[in-house]
Amino acid sequence: MRIIKGFDQAKSFLTRESHQGKALLPSTKEPIEDAVRKIIERVRASGDTALLSYAKEFDCAELDSLEVARSEIAGAYKKVSKELLSALELAAKRIEKFHHSCKKKLQFAFREQGLGRQVNPLDKVGIYVPGGTAVYPSTVLMTAIPARVAGVKETIIVTPPRKDGTIPAPTLVAANISRVSHIFKVGGAQAIAALAFGTESIPRVDKICGPGNIYVVTAKKMVYGLVDIESLAGPSEVIVVADENANPAFCAADLIAQAEHDIMASVILITTSQSLANKVNEEIGLQLKNLKRSGIATQAIETNGMIVVVDSTVEAIELVNRYAPEHVSLMLDNAKEHAMQIQNAGCIFIGSNCPVALGDYVAGPSHVLPTGGSARFSSPLRVEDFLKVTNIISREDTDNRELEQAAITLAEAEGLNGHAQAIKMRLQKRENGLA
Repeated sequence: MRIIKGFDQAKSFLTRESHQGKALLPSTKEPIEDAVRKIIERVRASGDTALLSYAKEFDCAELDSLEVARSEIAGAYKKVSKELLSALELAAKRIEKFHHSCKKKLQFAFREQGLGRQVNPLDKVGIYVPGGTAVYPSTVLMTAIPARVAGVKETIIVTPPRKDGTIPAPTLVAANISRVSHIFKVGGAQAIAALAFGTESIPRVDKICGPGNIYVVTAKKMVYGLVDIESLAGPSEVIVVADENANPAFCAADLIAQAEHDIMASVILITTSQSLANKVNEEIGLQLKNLKRSGIATQAIETNGMIVVVDSTVEAIELVNRYAPEHVSLMLDNAKEHAMQIQNAGCIFIGSNCPVALGDYVAGPSHVLPTGGSARFSSPLRVEDFLKVTNIISREDTDNRELEQAAITLAEAEGLNGHAQAIKMRLQKRENGLA
């Protein structure tokens, strides 16, 4: 990886404008947007017929039904190993426990002097799970379980079918463990359109979650407002902050783990030690030789990877906050203290014995995190994402004429005499003893 020395030089490289692969939503050319728009319009007009046609065209799958049958889910358990089943169940328990703990700390319905709020879960949530040749059971757990803990009544998974019309067994097992309501064999932009508008088979949802390719992300962007979306997810990112005592093999491993996600993934080491920088660079070369996805990881590292050498940990933390990465790994002495200084990050991993990959699977918090610098203003997927707040206003101080007069004054200042009149009528009625 290229090595950059000095805080000032690093600032120019660690900006979202200059560093490649950092856009929240990759710039889409008009042909992609046009194609997605046509797909959305066709699904909206033709429903299931369009979905079945797209399954044949894009997934090479001839489907008799869009929904996964209960028998298919039952059969999936016979196709996964005991070790994988045990791992999925362990991950599910930890994810559920974490989000239940978060929910307990939320302040729900309250009323004080006639004012307050009430909190209700969303009715229906759609979850997009990438599929086809890939298998992502962890995405199912990390999205469906927080929704269920929040109290969502109906969770619906959409995922692309394979050529034989099946869904990977680990995905089905994870969905069953998460107690998902329905699973549909639909992928791509057409799946997002189906969730946003509803079809004969697929119900319209209130919110869409889950990662996907550029067509999926573009479709999510286009339907936002008709439904809510949790984010416009971009490529994976990690910054490892390390001092001279860090293990270079661990640093390299955490960088490579995120690099193997995508050729556009960003992997950055910031260190106060030139010696560690050199050792990590060597380790990366050694570890890549034994990696199955070495081609992807190598391209990501060559394109979007860098090592930054700075004079102090203070400078390193400032660079992290400027960049606002998805993942931050702190391989530092007194890592817990330094973690408190990080304000912009999706998830912070403290210490050399806490690999980032642990958070991808079994730690507990959702691995759906803000990317592309959006950690400056947004948060990881959480229970709150599946709750909505309604404000409550009632009048227990009807003798407070000052309140009404102030509202009348403000309404008239804005030229909204109807607003003022609505208040004056009640005030006059009460002053005449007719209230």
